[in-house]
Amino acid sequence: MTVDPFQHSPWSFWDEADPAAQRAQLAAQASLLDAHPAWRFGARCFVSDLASVDAEELTLGDGTYLAAGSYVTGTVRLGRDVSVNPYTVVRGDVEIGDATRIGAHTSILGFNHTMDDPDVEIRLQPLASRGIRIGDDVWIGSHVVVLDGVTVGSRAVLAAGAVVTKDVPAGAVVGGNPARLLKWRVEPVAAGAGVEALAGEGVAAGAGAGVEPLADAAADSLVARLGAFADAARADAADVLARSWDEASRAFVDGPGEPISLRAHCDAVEISDLLLGTVPPQLSRERVRDRIDGWPLDDGTDPAYRVLCAGYALDLLGSRFTALPELDSAAALVARLDALPWQSDPWHAGHWVDSFGTALRWRRGAGAAVPAGYAEALFGWLVTHADPETGVWGRGSQRDGMLLPVNGFYRASRGTFAQFGVPVPFPERVIDTVLAHARDERYFARERQNACNVLDVAHPLWLTRGSGHRTDEVTALARRLLEDALGRWHPGAGMSFGPSGDGGALSLSGGPGLGAGPGPGLQGTEMWLAIVWYLADLVGLSDALGYRPRGVHRPEAAF
Repeated sequence: MTVDPFQHSPWSFWDEADPAAQRAQLAAQASLLDAHPAWRFGARCFVSDLASVDAEELTLGDGTYLAAGSYVTGTVRLGRDVSVNPYTVVRGDVEIGDATRIGAHTSILGFNHTMDDPDVEIRLQPLASRGIRIGDDVWIGSHVVVLDGVTVGSRAVLAAGAVVTKDVPAGAVVGGNPARLLKWRVEPVAAGAGVEALAGEGVAAGAGAGVEPLADAAADSLVARLGAFADAARADAADVLARSWDEASRAFVDGPGEPISLRAHCDAVEISDLLLGTVPPQLSRERVRDRIDGWPLDDGTDPAYRVLCAGYALDLLGSRFTALPELDSAAALVARLDALPWQSDPWHAGHWVDSFGTALRWRRGAGAAVPAGYAEALFGWLVTHADPETGVWGRGSQRDGMLLPVNGFYRASRGTFAQFGVPVPFPERVIDTVLAHARDERYFARERQNACNVLDVAHPLWLTRGSGHRTDEVTALARRLLEDALGRWHPGAGMSFGPSGDGGALSLSGGPGLGAGPGPGLQGTEMWLAIVWYLADLVGLSDALGYRPRGVHRPEAAF
């Protein structure tokens, strides 16, 4: 009997398989998605005809594959470029980040049998599940077993045959039964008793919740606070959504007394996906998808925000725009870029660049036509117009300082360089500019912070972190802002956009923060949840949160 070799070795399927086989794979995936509304597949995925998939919820990121003999059940979320090789078992509550490779015959088991009553047969006792969380760029060898409750940090390595019963810090190489620290693929932030314990007693000792061990007590306290914050957010998520649900109109608002809006529906989808792993309980997946996709074009929603928030909400729902955003010709795009108010209002200019890049993202992701030279014109214009002294576009003013250029840089770079995985042109100068701006007490004194200003500092520092420039200062700032942010959760209500529930003016002259409602609301909650993740990641502790942004603020590039 001849078996299609791509069933067992699918990594080259989309480059080497014949068109008929590729069409058949797409048709098979479409049938699976039709039959399973809670499943979502990205581009260039592969699901072998010989795989056994019986998941309640299943997410496969772009380029992820399930090879022949793989067995997948439960609630499984896999990021982009994840390999589930032949005869691998992934069961229970399992979440795996991007670019993780899983060798053949490995078992990742996110549930367990209980055995509390010795007089009851094991088969009749209930199951329990704490879940398994595996980060990005993890290498899992063949015949590895990962047991329920384990967190594996990003860039770790689980050697072939390892039996992993305890958390694995980011960057650690572990092996054996039970798995113990062998060496570091990526050295921890600081050595100390925790690292010594890992070497002597296995990976659980001193490692926290799968994060890189830090020697000082302040780091241990911050890990605990991050875990408590995330636990509170998850526990309150249903109440936060219910608080912003207007039963009379059966629609979402930002907060009690606020108007119905597209943004509120998109924020509800983002929060529910991040904290509950499902759609908002007030609406079915189909209903909220159709409502967002069919939102009236004349309701006053900023068309640029429609491309951003609606596009990402639909993406989380496993869908896309029925009518994809249109793109200008390359020449017309350059004319539009030239005409944007880079000197007088660089935030507004960056806002439109964000929508240009994101519109390109949706069309490219859908395989739709893109005008010749559009991407080259967009990135070429930005690279050649960035200020080599500041790394950003536009200049500050005596009145507002560097607020608008820094915030505009976040918007422009998010939709382009960050989203497409392209390095920014002057990363060290960006860091210099952002660190100087963050010393402006008008915006970064604790009582003056709002979600927009803090996000627009956190993301550029995270985006440029690979330069290694002024790392200690970046980490110190991130830690200070993180300490401030963790105290902003309102039980049962979420987080306010501004510092004290008043919306928080973005700048002395007004600007992009205007419109956020008073008190805790969906917009503030969605943004601060993302901010906390970025700041925690800058200090090496994001694994303690147990969540990772997946929507408009996702850290991974789309391409």
